[in-house]
Amino acid sequence: MAASKQTDYKTLRTKLCMNQTEFWSRIGVTQSGGSRYEGGRQAPEPTRIVVDLAYGTPAAAIAKLAKLRGITVEELIAKVSK
Repeated sequence: MAASKQTDYKTLRTKLCMNQTEFWSRIGVTQSGGSRYEGGRQAPEPTRIVVDLAYGTPAAAIAKLAKLRGITVEELIAKVSK
């Protein structure tokens, strides 16, 4: 999921067979807040990051986490493997 374009949260949520409460509460967002994002309101950057971490592919989540920590994926994996 690219942060530069609006994520289609409703499509992502329905692909995961989740209702709004299940999808949004997992990342600390209320159902009503999630409904606004699904309706087109721009989600804040921290929310977009957490959606990517929680619902993106494992590889994308690892890459995002490494970037947030300011290290490479290889460095992150090495730290986890210790």
